[in-house]
Amino acid sequence: MTTIVTVTPNPSIDRTVEIDELTRGAVLRATAHRVDPGGKGVNVSRVLARFGHPTLAVMPGGTGELADLLRAAGIPPVSTPARGVTRVNTALVEADGTTTKVNEPGVELADHEVDALVDTVAAHAAPAAWVVTAGSVPRGAPDDLHARLVLAARRGQARVAVDTSGPALAAAVAAGPDLVKPNVAELAELVGHPLPRLADVLAAAADLRAGGVGTVLVSMGAAGALVAAAEGVWHCAGAPVTVRSTVGAGDSTLAGYLIARTSGASPADALVHAVACGAAAVGLPGTAVPGPADLPPVTPATAPEESLDLTGEAA
Repeated sequence: MTTIVTVTPNPSIDRTVEIDELTRGAVLRATAHRVDPGGKGVNVSRVLARFGHPTLAVMPGGTGELADLLRAAGIPPVSTPARGVTRVNTALVEADGTTTKVNEPGVELADHEVDALVDTVAAHAAPAAWVVTAGSVPRGAPDDLHARLVLAARRGQARVAVDTSGPALAAAVAAGPDLVKPNVAELAELVGHPLPRLADVLAAAADLRAGGVGTVLVSMGAAGALVAAAEGVWHCAGAPVTVRSTVGAGDSTLAGYLIARTSGASPADALVHAVACGAAAVGLPGTAVPGPADLPPVTPATAPEESLDLTGEAA
């Protein structure tokens, strides 16, 4: 089984505190607490590891506690130079699943540290099935960082997936990655107009593919997910689950899709696995990620119902 390399330019240590209800100015008592290695690419690696898929996680900094947490999860960390300490992100999760996050700014990268990250990705891409570059751009790094990482992965002959947002996503799309995984809100920002119906998402995905993106995987919260690939377009409805935390659901969706595709599944079947992984993630506490035993039953993927209303489904 070929390794999937993840790249997290702005990694974190994620601390999750479960509370009954968030009240400003009050002293709150936690009902549960957990600490996990964090960042979008790291989360993808964590899901891969839980499914027994070989992975390694590349990131600036990422030493000390973060490296220890990754190794404990069965993920070899690959650290590149960075100034400062790994950020700590705190999530307050209420009993109904409402999540309030406080994210610290993270490390700051100088030009030579950006170059070191890009060169490290190129060096590890050669034996990899996929390189996944995901998350926010750290301070000091250019908006085209993910685009540069796409090109670095290509130098190693690896396929590359991107999960980011804003100007970083626009720059990465221009580099023509093999897969992008926006949610509805991120895709709407990219194309510059709202996407209230599934038909609008389909049109936006078609435009991306026409512009050089191989596959567009769109997570849509309770409405499931959509994939537009060379083989066709499919929609898979979300599974009914009790929401405990939405943190990392999109990362689990992407990981689920890649696990299935690298195992030989069709895009439609991979979409079903992706939706099951995303649904499982929201039923777990904090930033916990799903494994095979956590997956709920999901209906097969079908042709998209273009009139489906997506208002509010941006997760």
